[in-house]
Amino acid sequence: MQDIIEQQDVIKGGEYIIRETRPEEIFIPEEMDEEQQMIRETCDDFVYNDIHTNIEKIEKQEDNIAVTMLQKAGELGLLSSHIPEEYGGMNLDTNTNTLICEALGKTGSFSVSFAAHTGIGMLPILYFGTEAQKQHYLPRLCSGELQACYCLTEPGSGSDALAAKTRADLSEDGKHYILNGQKMWISNSGFADVFIVFAKIDGEKFTGFVVDAGTEGLTLGAEEDKLGMKGSSTRQVFFENAKVPAENVLGEIGKGHLIAFNVLNVGRFKLGALSLGAGKESIKSAATYANERVQFGVPIASFGAIKYKLAEQTIRNYALESAQYRVSQMLQTKIKSLVASGVGREKAKLEAAEEYAIECAILKVLGSEVLDYIVDETVQVFGGLGFSEEFGAARAYRDSRVNRIYEGTSEINRLLSVNQLLKRVMKGQLNLTDAAWAVQKELMSPPSTSKPEGVYPEEQIALANLKKILLVTAGSAVKYQMDGKINLKHEQEIVMNISDMLIDVFAAESTLLRVAKLKGMGRSVETEEAALKVIFNDTISKVEKYAKDALASFAEGDDLNLMLSGVRRLARYAPINVKAARRVVADKVIEKGGYCF
Repeated sequence: MQDIIEQQDVIKGGEYIIRETRPEEIFIPEEMDEEQQMIRETCDDFVYNDIHTNIEKIEKQEDNIAVTMLQKAGELGLLSSHIPEEYGGMNLDTNTNTLICEALGKTGSFSVSFAAHTGIGMLPILYFGTEAQKQHYLPRLCSGELQACYCLTEPGSGSDALAAKTRADLSEDGKHYILNGQKMWISNSGFADVFIVFAKIDGEKFTGFVVDAGTEGLTLGAEEDKLGMKGSSTRQVFFENAKVPAENVLGEIGKGHLIAFNVLNVGRFKLGALSLGAGKESIKSAATYANERVQFGVPIASFGAIKYKLAEQTIRNYALESAQYRVSQMLQTKIKSLVASGVGREKAKLEAAEEYAIECAILKVLGSEVLDYIVDETVQVFGGLGFSEEFGAARAYRDSRVNRIYEGTSEINRLLSVNQLLKRVMKGQLNLTDAAWAVQKELMSPPSTSKPEGVYPEEQIALANLKKILLVTAGSAVKYQMDGKINLKHEQEIVMNISDMLIDVFAAESTLLRVAKLKGMGRSVETEEAALKVIFNDTISKVEKYAKDALASFAEGDDLNLMLSGVRRLARYAPINVKAARRVVADKVIEKGGYCF
């Protein structure tokens, strides 16, 4: 794989809908090199020898254990892998950082402490801080000497972050900003040394600040009694005439939204990776228990109903994993291309995250919902013991639920992905209009009998048709809006349908590319092919339903019938024995005692 990719080969955000991606353009976990494998082993040692052995202490937040574990992670270099060397970091590539994030996803509550510190805690300073701020804070954040948190949400502003009421006023001598306000749901706040805070200067200019713990007027509420993630510190943060040095303004005055929203793109990507790791850990738990639990004289793993669960958990996580590392490579390629053209590394990382805002939103939704499915089915495999707090299945079930809420709710991210797509179309960055019109003309003609060349022609045809269904649906919705018949701003159900299509098509394509690449590498792919068949079988059905639901929400008469006829024509995939395919995957999971890919 080329170390530097030419600019014209860099994939645009959202372009996958109209672009044929080649297997050689993606990165797959099977390509991890020796150094990355060593880093994985280091992460696993930390997870199982340090975190899991202290899980009860972490859950009860005893002995300041989260800080101790963050400091240990700092010693291992896990807090600094994404930070440049001049600020105490290791500056590892994006794929390696994705690997680290995935591995730390297996730590339950600690994953929140880790992600809040390394992501939304450190990145605002790296991307928007002055040189003095970077030199002052980043080395100590890398080592774990300092811990960070991120203060954005308020009682009256969650998804609508710009509705924040926290206020900052410049002192008469011009040396300090005086902060007054309240933040809530702030992860790491109980032990943080550094607070990234957003406030409105003069009640108008939304701006970021770096606030040190111990600042007079900064106080904390009690620990929240949460449904899950009990081992992570979550408190309210209050500012009452808190004096913050004027030089602690983060970024430009009035441009705090650039910090908040761009850093959240990275957070959404990382949440996908954390969910991936947590899913693998839950599948391991379910498979181990299914092998050990005997009923009617045999392990319950031998029952078809249990095999279905183990297979479906694994297949969905495989699709997530394929999508996660595909986007990881997209980010890495974009960063390298920008750096090669003269853009600074920090700015390049920020621009790459912004370029793939759609894909990051997709991973956030996909990751959180796949994990929710996995942990729910693990509880079911455990049966009554899954409902007991004595076993890890219940804790994983509770911990998973928040993923669909923070880093922007899944609903917000669904709306965001479509809104970002339409903005790119309107700006001329993506030519979906011609592609949608080409599909309309194709549907007026007899079906083509030609087949694509290469591996998995049935899936290639199905993928092309899935994209056409998406284009027909989204294109028709935009046309109806331009004709004044609907306003998508007030038709969130239609937007949600389109977003679900975006997510499922991206996941299916990512899986196909991964399996095709493995096959091209000469690998045995029987289990992977079984998973691929199930994914396409299910994706075709789901996308057809999303399209019908959306189209029937705004079209009618002959126009609706014509579009639905086109959808039916495109939603074809040869019937497969999904029971047999799932059993191929399940048998591997049972044999391995966990995730089998």
